[in-house]
Amino acid sequence: MSDLNLFEMKEDNILKASKALKAMGHPLRLKILCVIGDGELPVMDIVAKVGTTQSNVSQHIDILREKGIVSSRREGSKILCKVADKEIINLLGAMQDTFCPTL
Repeated sequence: MSDLNLFEMKEDNILKASKALKAMGHPLRLKILCVIGDGELPVMDIVAKVGTTQSNVSQHIDILREKGIVSSRREGSKILCKVADKEIINLLGAMQDTFCPTL
């Protein structure tokens, strides 16, 4: 692989990381991602855990979905959300280890 291709791959990763961090930069969006973790939750469970309105949570989930960070699917009357990318889950884990260490 040429140095140019390697550089392009690194640039793609940098752009992907930058977009993800920008989308995650809002406290409520970060809280939503931490609540979802590596599982899948209905929107109403997320609402209950983050402590704000369903409308507010849905708006922020839409932003995360547009950026490719969260995916969702319908199951009956429920909308289930999960983190779409394992790399984001790894990043969240690193941030939790750094900023929310267990005592």
